[in-house]
Amino acid sequence: MEPNTLLGALLDEAGMSRLGLATRVNRAASVRGKTVRYDHSSVIRWLKGQQPRGRVPELIAETLSRRLARPLTLDDIGMGSAAPATPAVPLETFLNRATALWRGDHQQRDDLRQAPVLTGLTAVGPVWEWENPPEDTDVSRHGSVRVRTRDITALRAARSHYEQMYRKTGGVVTRSRVLLYLVSDTAPLIHGAYTDAIGRELHRATGGLVAIAGICAYDSNTQGLAQRYFHQALRLAKASGDRAFGGYVIALLVNQSLYLGEYRSAVAFAEAGLRTAGHAISPGLSCDLHAMQAKAFSRMGDRAAARRSMTLAETAAERIRPDEEPAETGYVQPGLLESNMADALMRIGDTGPAQTYAAQAVAAQTHARGRVHRLATLTDCELKAGSVDAAVNSASQMLETMAGMESCRLNDRLTKVRRSLTATNSAAAADVVEHIDGVLDLPM
Repeated sequence: MEPNTLLGALLDEAGMSRLGLATRVNRAASVRGKTVRYDHSSVIRWLKGQQPRGRVPELIAETLSRRLARPLTLDDIGMGSAAPATPAVPLETFLNRATALWRGDHQQRDDLRQAPVLTGLTAVGPVWEWENPPEDTDVSRHGSVRVRTRDITALRAARSHYEQMYRKTGGVVTRSRVLLYLVSDTAPLIHGAYTDAIGRELHRATGGLVAIAGICAYDSNTQGLAQRYFHQALRLAKASGDRAFGGYVIALLVNQSLYLGEYRSAVAFAEAGLRTAGHAISPGLSCDLHAMQAKAFSRMGDRAAARRSMTLAETAAERIRPDEEPAETGYVQPGLLESNMADALMRIGDTGPAQTYAAQAVAAQTHARGRVHRLATLTDCELKAGSVDAAVNSASQMLETMAGMESCRLNDRLTKVRRSLTATNSAAAADVVEHIDGVLDLPM
């Protein structure tokens, strides 16, 4: 059951409480000779996606229409026949749902933050829609706010700013900042006035920000919500006509699938990204997609497929020219491929080469967050090789580098390192474990 973000946004716009809506619906039903007894708990269920029976959705739409002084349909209140996950939703409807989600998340609605991870056709549908026609032939829009080139420049600058903040402090801290910017600065532009050409640039820039919101949600361990942001970014990529950007969003879905243990989905999504982005895909993104496929295959125990993907990743890496890469693929920095190769090799039992690649990854310059991940991989490889003292040193460096970051994903890695170090029964490891416990005890 999908949270009803549209109803939540309309309640907020109307300044109406849950009890207030329930009371007005009861009154509207009474005028029609019907007796219903809805309360604030009923509205909470509606916000969580439950649809009331009979003509009650019409009464809700009528009540909110009167309060907001404009007509609202059942689709407008999220109670129409079209489910949110249905492919080929009109762009205007999608934009209304997207901005409603931003607002609800910014308000920290529990039903959104507890949204389950989509599976099956509902998870694949947005990828299928991105891959296939129909395309958006005209994304121009009439509205009160005229969108100009400088507005799009500001959105791009904001995306870069929040990406850097995420790398330095983690998604837990950055998330609220991105959401505020989406609600206060981006939503008015999306609902503004623009030509087709400006609109495509606007959707591209907005997609970049929405992707960052998804990354922060992923890093904050709200996986269902992160997935919905990635799906939004993919729809915005389609509206922009930028296939390469869509490929980048696909890479985010691949990475999330790896974390969730959905390895076949990771392989399939990566294939979709490589196939659909085609010649528009950058070497950096191609390298990362192949490398993540290698990790997925290694986790499935398919050594041959893992090695084929590693070879393709290395071939793509040779063609990377950083100054020719799009802004979003700046994460494909020197050492990332080596770290991914180390992870895949370690899982298929090639411990020696894995440790070599992991050491090379740590030696390469990167941002602090990337360095934490690389040190975690090196620690794992060293422990697999029986080099406990080296692993203790790498884990200590990992702790130092993490200082000041708030990230559920990094804490996950730290927890796994702790478990592995504890199993060594080493005195040196015990000291590091004690320090790890202190970090994990800090509230986020």
